[in-house]
Amino acid sequence: MATEVGSAAVGSAAGARRLAVLGTAATCVLAVVVFAPILYYMILQWRDSPDYSHGFLIPPLAAYFAWERRRKFARAPLEASWWGLLPLCLGALALLVGRLGVEQMSMRVAFVLMLNGLVLLQLGPTIYRILAFPLWLLLLMVPLPQSLVNVVAFPLQLIAADLAVQTLQFFGFPVLREGNIIHLPNASLFVHEACSGLRSLMALGTLGVVFAYFFRKSWGERIVLIASTLPIAVLVNAFRVMLTAVLAYHYGQATAEGVIHQTEGFFTFGLAFGLLLVEARLLAWLWPRRPRAATARVGG
Repeated sequence: MATEVGSAAVGSAAGARRLAVLGTAATCVLAVVVFAPILYYMILQWRDSPDYSHGFLIPPLAAYFAWERRRKFARAPLEASWWGLLPLCLGALALLVGRLGVEQMSMRVAFVLMLNGLVLLQLGPTIYRILAFPLWLLLLMVPLPQSLVNVVAFPLQLIAADLAVQTLQFFGFPVLREGNIIHLPNASLFVHEACSGLRSLMALGTLGVVFAYFFRKSWGERIVLIASTLPIAVLVNAFRVMLTAVLAYHYGQATAEGVIHQTEGFFTFGLAFGLLLVEARLLAWLWPRRPRAATARVGG
């Protein structure tokens, strides 16, 4: 009799857990439906802007990271938490501000906040901690507002042009810089917004987050790797500008445009990823992992 009662209690708890998980999944799908117009125009921006084409990778990566945690999820206790109302209210506020100010980023961030709030509210803090990384990873799919891009891109253009010119002058090339224009004897190169390094920074930053998650276990190592994507992107982009100037000096301004210029972009991004790999190896050497403590004694 006691066994039957225990089995019934376990079955009831499993049923309640299954219902809560299905309810959370259903409300998340409902959130996707509600935010569908906002998400649709964000996807169009991924398609039309090379700076944000990495956005197509973020949802599948987040889904994979959530699926990878399925065993921890199955063992974790499920307990609803009213703390979930906090991100839900913040999401509603961000959505309201975005609607009133016609500001796309606020509305898109509101979607991510809503998903976080729904999971925390219905499944509780233990499960939320398990799913926090894939949930917050979704922020990387949100394009920056153009007003912020305008503020950030021009200084990056100047930095890239200045580093390139200083390096060229060091090697004896007759080159001068005027703002973001590089003057050569036979050509003048305009360092466009696309050459600011912002595109490399967005893609490399996303790659750095994923790389740090997969290959580094220490939070310190992960933070160093992710933070280093900014200087790596700046240096590599300055190298791209310098390479363009060298080709233009020897072979004419036509080499600074078209297929050759696009090929340089792929090459320099590969170089940036190579530098990230080298940095990871150096961190593994300089930051050795502590050996795990023995979990059992030998010989009694």
